[in-house]
Amino acid sequence: MKRIGIADTTFARYDMATVAIKQLQSHATGFKIIRYTVPGIKDLPVACKKLFEEQSCDIVMAMGMPGPKPIDKQCAHEASMGLIQTQLLCNKHIIEVFVYEDEVQTAKELAWLADRRTQEHAHNVIDLLFYPENLTKHAGCGLREGFEDAGQVK
Repeated sequence: MKRIGIADTTFARYDMATVAIKQLQSHATGFKIIRYTVPGIKDLPVACKKLFEEQSCDIVMAMGMPGPKPIDKQCAHEASMGLIQTQLLCNKHIIEVFVYEDEVQTAKELAWLADRRTQEHAHNVIDLLFYPENLTKHAGCGLREGFEDAGQVK
């Protein structure tokens, strides 16, 4: 049975993990979900590594919500670099689901974006684990998670 890890933070202003879990469960079967919540975004790399090594996860979704200040963006960058290193060390995918508070103007828009981006990345997880040919079919199509797709350049 496949195992999907969900790493999220208490710093985020929206519960993206619950959205991911519901989305995953509504689109596939035959897997177990293990959730690991940490305080902040820079804690995500070790959370993901622990999900791989201690919980035998096949893939992990790492969710964070960096704030709008320069230090928040720096911390997000450092966390992202840590996630990349963890992927390379473990030879497994981590789907990074970061929603920056300044991508939108209002709390309602922030919730909408977090919800949509998380749902779309949950589909990516299902495809990576069970239907990788779906990703190949969409290669070069300019797909985006959250906002409208950029579209293909011909």
